[in-house]
Amino acid sequence: MTLRIDITGLPPGRLRFAASPLAELTAMLHVLAEPAHHPQLADWADDVWATMPPELARQLREAQFLWRSSRADFLVPARPRRTLTAELDDLDRIDDETYVATALTTTCGNNRIHFPAPSPLADQAARASALDLAQARGALQEAFAERLLTDPTAVRAQIRRTLEQCASAFFDTAWTAIATELATDLRQKNDLLTRHGIKATLGSVSSAVTLAPDGNSIIVDQLQDNTTTAHDQGVTFIPSAYGRPHLVVIHAPGRPPVVQYPATPHNPSQPMPQETVALRLEALAHPVRLRLLRTLARGPHTNSELAHAWRLTPPEVSRHLAVLRRAGLLTARRQGRYVHYTLDHTHIATLGSDLLAALMR
Repeated sequence: MTLRIDITGLPPGRLRFAASPLAELTAMLHVLAEPAHHPQLADWADDVWATMPPELARQLREAQFLWRSSRADFLVPARPRRTLTAELDDLDRIDDETYVATALTTTCGNNRIHFPAPSPLADQAARASALDLAQARGALQEAFAERLLTDPTAVRAQIRRTLEQCASAFFDTAWTAIATELATDLRQKNDLLTRHGIKATLGSVSSAVTLAPDGNSIIVDQLQDNTTTAHDQGVTFIPSAYGRPHLVVIHAPGRPPVVQYPATPHNPSQPMPQETVALRLEALAHPVRLRLLRTLARGPHTNSELAHAWRLTPPEVSRHLAVLRRAGLLTARRQGRYVHYTLDHTHIATLGSDLLAALMR
């Protein structure tokens, strides 16, 4: 189960390594939304929340669907700039239909199954589908999606102001602190690319990123079957200090693929308890359950969201979730008429750091 990026005929200079302030801010926002994914950053997240202005905290919770379960495509730039302001200026140039469809794709938690044209701004059926799925995420997310569909200009401006406020609240300080780490990583990657070529460079990005034997594809092991193409647009690789252990791959029709990767290796987890091995390995011995876990690793989801994401029926999802719950790999929490399922990262970690890393990619 892999993502294959076709690079047939790609000129050597189109494999780019560059730092992105906006992508790193998005990684930080994900940490704040899902600190359980990043225990090594728990103290940092606690400090940021404790000192954050209340209004900014409210805005971040309201818009967190853009970075919690996955990343909105436009928050991980294919053409990184040197400053956050420059990247936000580029974001402002995206047309409303593209912006809204991309944002709501993330809202739906649907593993980048993009809305077909026309977008939810122009098509009532697409709009109704987007709102139904946003409702399953919670009242706050539903209200935000409704405002985005009703007045995209105002909501876009608010999101920009929120990101700018993050810069003064915590991002600028953190970005300065990690500048040397990111610069060192980029220097190493570009040196490898110049001296040893694509294969060695991809191997240094992650053990999950390899060059196909024929040299015409980059293969990313992400527990999903998908393909995209770089062709003459190239592929952009962005190192992240706050993104580990995630390996984020952004791809959409007509957009250069982007890979955001951990700048340094993730520390291995503790060995798993022997008494839980059999039950949990049995639970993981099915490709559909692995796919469900990969989605749940990014945040809470309902049965209907999972069914939509993987094109299954709700009863099929329920049967697989029951197996995973019996193995102790999921927790469930009811909100109104919806039950939200969440991956138990601690129990997954006992099965091995490689498995956890694969689910989080």
